[in-house]
Amino acid sequence: MSFAPNTAVTERHDSYAAYAASAAAFERAPSARPGAVRGEIAVELDLRHAGRRALRLRYEIQGERTLPALFVAGGISAHRHLAPSREFGEGGWWESQVGAGRSLDPSRHCLVSFDWIGADGTLDVAIDPADQADAIAALLDALRIERLQAFVGYSYGAMVGLQFAARHPQRLDALVSISGTHRAHPYAAAWRALQRRAVALGALQCDEAQGLALARELAVLSYRTPEEFAERFGAAQVVDGRVRVDAEDYLDHCGNKYVARTSPTAFLRLSESIDLQQLDPAAIRVPVTVVAVSEDRLIPLGESYDLVERLRGETRLRVLRSIYGHDACLKEQSQIDTILREALADCTSAAA
Repeated sequence: MSFAPNTAVTERHDSYAAYAASAAAFERAPSARPGAVRGEIAVELDLRHAGRRALRLRYEIQGERTLPALFVAGGISAHRHLAPSREFGEGGWWESQVGAGRSLDPSRHCLVSFDWIGADGTLDVAIDPADQADAIAALLDALRIERLQAFVGYSYGAMVGLQFAARHPQRLDALVSISGTHRAHPYAAAWRALQRRAVALGALQCDEAQGLALARELAVLSYRTPEEFAERFGAAQVVDGRVRVDAEDYLDHCGNKYVARTSPTAFLRLSESIDLQQLDPAAIRVPVTVVAVSEDRLIPLGESYDLVERLRGETRLRVLRSIYGHDACLKEQSQIDTILREALADCTSAAA
């Protein structure tokens, strides 16, 4: 077990320069983008709190199937599309790390991802993170992928990754757990409960979309930090006789953008799912890289320390400092790139 202070995660200018150059070339030449396939499979799963259910799992794969497989999963707003490809050119949720020359390179790995069960809003039952882990195992069965070189999870995806490591250890060489732990912190759970009440209040007023937008705006405040807002926004002003805070336009944009792509049922059930996370870390014996952010208000640093101390396999802790808090994984491109490259290099060395 190794504990590395935040000073151990430094900006690697050589790798980041290569990343920037490849990113520019990638944008200029769409034909050079990696290939991808999408599909969906029908499965039946025994859900922890809802019994046996028929589900459809929608997935995307980038990279050749003969390459070492990685499963990549993000927060409850993430989906199967990680980054642009020849076949699917739209922007993905993690294109800062996925693509030619990036840490998650489809020329070196087969990248597998899927839409969370419940993400389409049709599954209106309690969904446990363990259910997501079992759904991933069912998907791998259908794709005939016996073993993953690594599971790379961020936020909710990290929680599901921990569940996968505990429930399906024979299918996993290593886990990278970024900003996610073995249990929902009561403070963060209370924050999410208020977000769900905002949706319920909107429904009572026959304006569920407005309730969902408000819930998203509250969520954004929990993802970011006071330090970022102090740098980014100015003082309040009087506009048309009322006081308007400088950050309101930004929050409105976040809320409206989220409503356009998310159903209230999907938000509610996946938000609840985070709060159902409860796992004994001692059940995990595969190598785990735990990535924590000292400014993350949803995953207090003490929770990551507790996770690391209770894991039983080879464990590495990396602690970042970032004004972006819980969103550091999406914003601190260079630092995350360094950590992912290091973790995946260890996987490759172990397999050799």
